[in-house]
Amino acid sequence: MKKTFLMTMATIATTMATAQGLHYPKAEKDGTVDIYYGTRVADPYRWLENDTSRQTMAWVEAENRVTNEYLSKIPLRKRLLKRMTELSSYEKMSAPVKHNGKWYFSKNSGLQNQSVVYVMDELGGEPRVFLDPNTLSQDGTVALKGIYHSHNGKYAAYTISRSGSDWQEFYVIDLKTGQLTSDHIEWAKFSGAAWLGDGFFYSAYDAPVKGKEFSNMNANHKIYYHKIGTPQSDDVLFYENPAYPKRFYDVTVNEEETMMFLTESGAGAGNNLFVRDLRKKDAQFIQLTSNMDLQYSPIETEGDKFYIYTNDGAPKGRLMVADIRQPGSTNWQEVIGQQQYAIESIDCIDHQFIVTYNQDASSHAYVYTMDGQLRHEVRLPSLGSVYFSGDKKDKECFYTFTSFTQPSTIYLYDINSNESPLYRAPKVAFKMNDFTTEQVFFQSKDGTRIPMFLTYKKGLKRNGKNPVYLYGYGGFNIALGPSFSATRIPFLESGGIYAQVNLRGGSEYGEEWHLAGTKMQKQNVFDDFIGAAEWLISEQYTSKEQLAIVGGSNGGLLVGACMTQRPDLYRVAIPQVGVMDMLRYHKFTIGWNWASDYGTSEDSKEMFEYLHGYSPLHNLKPGTQYPATLVTTADHDDRVVPAHSFKFAATLQACHKGDNPVLIRIDTKAGHGSGKPLAKVLEEQADIYGFIMYNMGMKFK
Repeated sequence: MKKTFLMTMATIATTMATAQGLHYPKAEKDGTVDIYYGTRVADPYRWLENDTSRQTMAWVEAENRVTNEYLSKIPLRKRLLKRMTELSSYEKMSAPVKHNGKWYFSKNSGLQNQSVVYVMDELGGEPRVFLDPNTLSQDGTVALKGIYHSHNGKYAAYTISRSGSDWQEFYVIDLKTGQLTSDHIEWAKFSGAAWLGDGFFYSAYDAPVKGKEFSNMNANHKIYYHKIGTPQSDDVLFYENPAYPKRFYDVTVNEEETMMFLTESGAGAGNNLFVRDLRKKDAQFIQLTSNMDLQYSPIETEGDKFYIYTNDGAPKGRLMVADIRQPGSTNWQEVIGQQQYAIESIDCIDHQFIVTYNQDASSHAYVYTMDGQLRHEVRLPSLGSVYFSGDKKDKECFYTFTSFTQPSTIYLYDINSNESPLYRAPKVAFKMNDFTTEQVFFQSKDGTRIPMFLTYKKGLKRNGKNPVYLYGYGGFNIALGPSFSATRIPFLESGGIYAQVNLRGGSEYGEEWHLAGTKMQKQNVFDDFIGAAEWLISEQYTSKEQLAIVGGSNGGLLVGACMTQRPDLYRVAIPQVGVMDMLRYHKFTIGWNWASDYGTSEDSKEMFEYLHGYSPLHNLKPGTQYPATLVTTADHDDRVVPAHSFKFAATLQACHKGDNPVLIRIDTKAGHGSGKPLAKVLEEQADIYGFIMYNMGMKFK
């Protein structure tokens, strides 16, 4: 074994390809070939899927060495990092939330790696630290994922993740003493805590095979009940469904502890919903729905009634009400019907509903009575994104508003007078009024009208010379709304344009818009993105030499597909934590859950051929000049395993012809992105923007 390792290191150290003075490590090819419906598909870097092998770790080390050396020599990188750090050093707060008579909020004083949770005895009272995640690790890589208060006011359970992994651990705080209890739960995933009495339900998997915690497929999601003060080994298995190992199961309990809801998801774009009457001893779950391509989400309960958001019979969403005594869907009544625009969210505050709609990718909110009568539209500051917080029993209501030029700002909203006095506004070290955002629309390849936001410094000239950072996602029913990013500002200050395009596959216009970018329609998403690039060029905003495309996760797939389909169209490509191997993605962790959007190579010959036709890994062609490319991934990413990026980068370096750098940046003690400490975020963004600006010939201003 030792001899093999030394030979591998020697091979990596001495076999090089050259571009722009770069020497790429050459990855060995192992001759692996798969056969799909009679078609032979080579997978020569299959060994890179073993992320814990010595051979893979040696390759990672060698790649990072090349990348770090390149990035360290970019003249403007240090200045970018300094400016990003300066811009990020402002107080960030969440809206206060009330639990059992006390108010909780999170705050980051500026450059803390993780935000700290505070508690106040009354609104506006003196805050004291409730939980500081920064004390849980020296480097900030332990992140707080959620806090769940017991209904009886005795306890608060909280979940953490380590190094960016999706794996969760539970701990419990005794609210009377403020001290941790002995309770500790491991190997939970995609789970909250649903309290019932002095215990809670949570969802978990069996402990994974040692060494394969971040790559092996996750199957058989189970729900357990944990009684406070007992070890995890005593937890009671509450629900499992061995017939469907590739599904997620989760329960919630209403505040009165009279109803329990069970959701089953993972086999479609939606979920099944079950309800149980907790007032009846030994009551069983009643299945309410049976089509997992449709969405059913419990919103609130009121006596015997429970309210449900669904897109069943309403692709843009509607609100229904049911009675626990006759809960079958045939007895549901419509409260708020489908409107012109798609529903983003529904909140029940002060016994009224605040419904937020997505109107051309911006938030618009309306207040309704509980019987569905429209009262008024919420007067928001401008076009942007809004998030409400409050409780059905309380009159206090807050909303957080953000746009491309306005950081998250908190307003205290009077739901009856429709007034929004400012509660807390951050102070960022840049001149917000020097920048503007416009929304444009263009036609995609098939004539579909696509919206796009452009943010830039006022006075910009459309002369075809402006650098553009084009960002998209286009999948999984997720909308891209306006949002603020401090790390984006130096690029804008230096004359760049931030372009955010709303592609099909998202939820911007409801379920029909989503389905138009899935499975055998996925090419629509790539056509929309390519169309955005071509429109920006034709309208003289930019040129091919000044255009960078960026996207993460499903957006990483987007960038990978577009740079292989049109390598001539962009100067720079940044595929972040992307799904690059469309033939094998479903074999790792929870990749099987993406089949509702993608389909799998095992579904049919037709589906295999379609996936093979755009899979970024399989469409890299030898002798092609690709854009300057920086692939990013992380060693603890168990959402989109790093093997996707590893194999793509190795193949790209073997195929690429020309002087453009094609590199991979592999972060350590980091995951898919959620909970990443601020220090790591700033370093990564300085690398990305530095790479983009350097390869476009931009000057830092």
